[in-house]
Amino acid sequence: MQSVQDLAAAVQRVIRNVESVIVGKAEAVTFTLIAVICRGHVLIEDVPGVGKTVLTKSIARSIGCSFKRIQFTPDLLPSDITGVSIYNQKTGNFEFRPGPIMAQIVLADEVNRATPKTQSALLEAMEESQVTVDGRSYPLPEPFMVMATQNPIEYEGTFPLPEAQLDRFMMNISLGYPSPADEINILNSQQDHHPLEDLQQIMTAEELLEIQKQIRAIHVDQSIREYIVAITNATRHHGNIYLGASPRGSLALFRAAQALAAIRGRSYVIPDDVKMMVKPTLAHRIIVTPAARVRSVTSSAILDEILQTVPVPGAWVGGGKAR
Repeated sequence: MQSVQDLAAAVQRVIRNVESVIVGKAEAVTFTLIAVICRGHVLIEDVPGVGKTVLTKSIARSIGCSFKRIQFTPDLLPSDITGVSIYNQKTGNFEFRPGPIMAQIVLADEVNRATPKTQSALLEAMEESQVTVDGRSYPLPEPFMVMATQNPIEYEGTFPLPEAQLDRFMMNISLGYPSPADEINILNSQQDHHPLEDLQQIMTAEELLEIQKQIRAIHVDQSIREYIVAITNATRHHGNIYLGASPRGSLALFRAAQALAAIRGRSYVIPDDVKMMVKPTLAHRIIVTPAARVRSVTSSAILDEILQTVPVPGAWVGGGKAR
């Protein structure tokens, strides 16, 4: 088993590799890699053309994982995702033809354009790492991750993701427009060819699986655990929140804080790790009341308020008190 410093160095190499393609989005790349090493799924909500698909492809290529892209449309069927059983006349048996979900990294592009029935085809895969077709379950390859994209400004022909679907995404991130300087760098880098064509594999899927196991050994003090629960519990009793974060949200924040500590070279979690991961892991799980939405109150603003009010623990490594 490698040390925490070696683990951090390995992940940082992958981050730098992806950043050679995704210019000026260090935080988004880091958050996405955190989800990868936590066995989580990511929902990227942003306008078209900012690099959502390229980010997914870059990560898959950097860690040596198989990649499949599913374009979600209103006429997409669940069997188009999971696969279908076809009758073989020669053998007289039904044979399973796997769908594109049978890949290690799956891009669900414009996921909110498909009907709720089709969206539900992802639920079992994301939660249980398997799909069931005609009463038979088929395990998905490891590691397995869904990266879904949705466009926040196109509401024609879209079906909002239900709460159960949103809750299965570990993180919700946004890339945003690049700065003018970064956009010039993008133009320069893609003058002759796309930099994705030159991207090298930095890590193997086996090494990633080992890192995923190591992340869970990062120490989280009891007071940090109580801090995480206090934050999620505060979302359930806030006056401007109709639906607060679930226990799955607490676990996502817990795992993300472990991963952030590890890639920063620490074998223990501090409160700043938790604070950094609160918005990407909890904001999409919160439903703001209609009255608050009218006043333009956002879930991110509410989380900022909660972080200001929930007491920060004074615990350090191994349960000892800060001096």
